Amino acid sequence: MMFWYGDGMSGWGWFAMSAGMVLFWGLLITVAVMLLRTLGRPAERPSGSRPATSAEQILGERLARGEIDEEEYRRRLTALRSAEP
Repeated sequence: MMFWYGDGMSGWGWFAMSAGMVLFWGLLITVAVMLLRTLGRPAERPSGSRPATSAEQILGERLARGEIDEEEYRRRLTALRSAEP
């Protein structure tokens, strides 16, 4: 058995192999996590596609929730429509 100790990794070869495996699995797990996050996230609208809520819509919502009465609603609506943009 002349070459019994000669067929293993020599020097720091074991370290390079171990580091390579850690990097491989780390990269694989990172890609999987990023893919799952991307696919699991609901589709986002572009920032400009969301319509702005107008003052009249907000006023109507406040009336519907009962925050203001009809008289206050009409007074504020008149003030909004008479104001210059």
